[in-house]
Formats: sequence, C-alpha cells, structure tokens
Amino acid sequence: MSKIEEAKKKASETAVKDWLQDGQIIGVGSGTTIEYAVEAIAHKVSTEKFRIKCVPTSFQARDLCVKHNLELTSLDIHHKLSVAFDGADEVDESLTLIKGGGGCLLQEKIVASSAANFIVLVDERKCSKNLGTQWTKGLPIEVVPMAIKPVQIRIKEVLGGNPLLRPAGTKMGPQLTDNGNFLLDWHFDPQANYDWRKVEDTLLHMPEWNFG
Repeated sequence: MSKIEEAKKKASETAVKDWLQDGQIIGVGSGTTIEYAVEAIAHKVSTEKFRIKCVPTSFQARDLCVKHNLELTSLDIHHKLSVAFDGADEVDESLTLIKGGGGCLLQEKIVASSAANFIVLVDERKCSKNLGTQWTKGLPIEVVPMAIKPVQIRIKEVLGGNPLLRPAGTKMGPQLTDNGNFLLDWHFDPQANYDWRKVEDTLLHMPEWNFG
C-alpha cells in the first residue's frame, strides 16, 4: 500500500472512530477514500456490535455497503441523519469544496444536507489555495438533458469559462448520472478570484442544473 493510500485509510479510520456511534443512521458517500471508511464502519459493526443503518449516495456506495453487510435504508424512511461521510475532489483554504467528479453530486448533496454532521475525507493532494489548482477537470454541474445548450450559454454569459459536456467512457454520447441527467464540467480560471458563495447562489437560481 502506498503512503497516500495509507494516509487515506488512517484518516478514514480516525473519522469513523471519532464520529460513528451505536444506533446511528448515516450517509455513505462515493469515491476511493470512502472505501476505507466503509471498511472501518463494517469493522465497528462486526467487532463492537454497532447497530448502524446506511443511506448510500450512489450505486457504487450501495454496492460497498452490501459488500460489507451493512444495513441499508433511505431518506424516505429516515429523513434525518446523524452524520454523513464523503470525499471531495478539491478543498481550498476556506474549506470550499469541489465534489461530484465521479458523477454522483446531486444525491451526495441531498444526503449531506440531511445530516447533522458532514465529514469530508481527503488527502493532502486535494488541498489547494484556489479551487481549480489541483482538480483541473472542471466543476461538475448536473443538467436536465433538454437544457444542456441553454445552460452552457448561460454559464458563459454569467460566469465565463468553458462548460463542457462530459462524454461517456465506454459508449457513444454523454455520460449519464444515476438520475439520468447529463454532466457539464465547467472549466474556470483558478486565479479569477471567484466569490464562491455568489457562484453557488447563481447556480442555485438556475432550475435546470445542480452542481458539485
């Protein structure tokens, strides 16, 4: 195991040790670091007989929970979560995040917003002074398919940069999210000194999209 993987594993184990308690309903995010968190959660369940129910944020997260014999539930049944564990693509000095590089951003945000505590697991490679420095693949924006062109035009007009439709990796056409939507990756200048609260507000007032 590389030093980076060891660091991710240790960070995940520490977070689970500090935040997981018996009887909790928790959110389980997506990504490679979360795999170590799920292993740590499963170890608690197995060795300390913790009674935990998990709300996954994606198909991948659901598979991880099933693989480790963790009990699943949903927000339909449990509307409020004690804690949600997730990763991020980049974190700046103000703890502003880019998330959703794996394409699960909408469900990740829904689960995170339902949790009393949101724990983000990242290694040092994902920390930067300005967003867009380490993560150079663009800010993921989930868009209803019929609105792709209007949204692309609107982003360029209001925010600048270059919003690109994300292609699928193994088939022709665009990548689909778990919700059947398309993804735009908005490439922006890391030195542009964006006010990210204003960017968030701008995007949230566009009904055709959701962003990471």
